[in-house]
Amino acid sequence: MTEFVAAALAFPTVLFSFLVLVVLAYWLTAALIGMDHLHAPVLPISISLFVLITWFAALVGTVMTPEGKLRYVVLLGALLVGALLTKIFLIPVRNWTKPEKPASRNDFVGRTAIVKTARVTENYGQAEVTADDGGTAVVQVRAAQSTELKAGQTALIFDYDTEGEFFWVVDITTGG
Repeated sequence: MTEFVAAALAFPTVLFSFLVLVVLAYWLTAALIGMDHLHAPVLPISISLFVLITWFAALVGTVMTPEGKLRYVVLLGALLVGALLTKIFLIPVRNWTKPEKPASRNDFVGRTAIVKTARVTENYGQAEVTADDGGTAVVQVRAAQSTELKAGQTALIFDYDTEGEFFWVVDITTGG
């Protein structure tokens, strides 16, 4: 145990030993005040990982090298290892924090919908469409004058009219 303490307090490991204590204090405080770990900010996670990895690399380097000028090489190596491994380990963390793409009405284009009104014309109609998350929405739909869509039929949403705020649909149950 005394060898471990001696290595942790030797240069260059000692530079990071204090930072490890700061990181531990931060996360203990966060746990005690009930921080939501599923939405933990990326910066504290990345700093914590960098400090811990760099401390460990410096500790290993300190134990494996004799005292002298090589300790500066250990310091540089520990910093490089810490930066590289932190970058690698943060790949999944960055994926947690990516904002989800907000839903858009254009997401419904290309989907099928079930007609809910008695008929769909070029001026009137509603249909129910299912979103990616499994939820459903009743949307305003319109069909070309020659198309007759009735309640219960399946229609294909092929376009969205931004001015009129409705979807253009075509009957797919009869092939046209």
